[in-house]
Amino acid sequence: MPYRPEPPLPLDQPSRTAIVYCNLGTPDEPTAPAVRRYLAEFLGDPRVVEIPKAVWWPILHGIILRTRPAKSAAKYASVWQAEGSPLKVWTERQAKLLRGYLGERGHDLSVRYAMRYGNPSIASVLDELKAEGVARVLILPAYPQYSGTTTASVIDAVMQWAAPVRHVPDLRFVNRYHDDPGYIQALAQRIRAHWVANGQGDHLVMSFHGVPERTVRLGDPYQRECESTARLLASHLGLSNDRFTLTFQSRFGKAKWLEPYTEPTLVALARMGVKNVDVVCPGFTSDCLETLEEINMEVREAFVHAGGQRFEYIPCVNDSPEWIRALSDLAERHLQGWPTKPVSA
Repeated sequence: MPYRPEPPLPLDQPSRTAIVYCNLGTPDEPTAPAVRRYLAEFLGDPRVVEIPKAVWWPILHGIILRTRPAKSAAKYASVWQAEGSPLKVWTERQAKLLRGYLGERGHDLSVRYAMRYGNPSIASVLDELKAEGVARVLILPAYPQYSGTTTASVIDAVMQWAAPVRHVPDLRFVNRYHDDPGYIQALAQRIRAHWVANGQGDHLVMSFHGVPERTVRLGDPYQRECESTARLLASHLGLSNDRFTLTFQSRFGKAKWLEPYTEPTLVALARMGVKNVDVVCPGFTSDCLETLEEINMEVREAFVHAGGQRFEYIPCVNDSPEWIRALSDLAERHLQGWPTKPVSA
């Protein structure tokens, strides 16, 4: 492997510390070509689809990337904001606020956001930070629950970037915070505020992104971390077991995924006579296609069609002060022992 030449840093140049806040990613625009590029990268990741390449590649490039982009582009267009993709808008805002909160606490460091798939890529952000003299990088994924399909894929991308680098910065990774008290408090506060403004439904559905059941059988801890989050959140809200349900959404393909599935669960609740429901997506820290279109449009329609009356979607933590404080606390804990000001300061 050829290693890239690097100019030596001046001895008197202070080294810096940085945080890279990583989210899943999004197409650059709500068009079929942009979605095709995004899906090719996303679904081409062996962490996401654990099927041998010889079997999966013809399906991906011969069928999925020919038929799905136009349909997905229309869904993206239904939630696209003036500033761009909701996920990118919220992720960028969270990174800026995190930098501000840490600055108020006396930390002088860089905070950038990056996307595992799409732009700005993890590699491009790390290139920029290295060119600026950053010597220590905390990788902070936007995924509270660890999964090989998400968190480990971020680690893969960082390691792939580091492979040809001669002078690799010090690296730390935040793997999970599914049971972090600040994260749970931020979720609970978001839900309580919604209840104060809109009233409380008869049942709370906590919908997490799904993964294939086989992934968990092979050792992925994601399901139990989602269950832990749900239990802690329910306890924080004072909900008994019959007042909330954990579900999994965004199933893809024909394989069995984690159950219960979100939409069938909401339909069943409506048919059982539950007229008023609240739905929250605790595993998503930013509203995105999966929350705004899949849950608040598709699942809402299915619930009402099955006889439900009131469907209240509770937004993600996004840029809520409670969440940014929790994110700042999390970052501070993982930065311990690293200087967060220039060496010369």
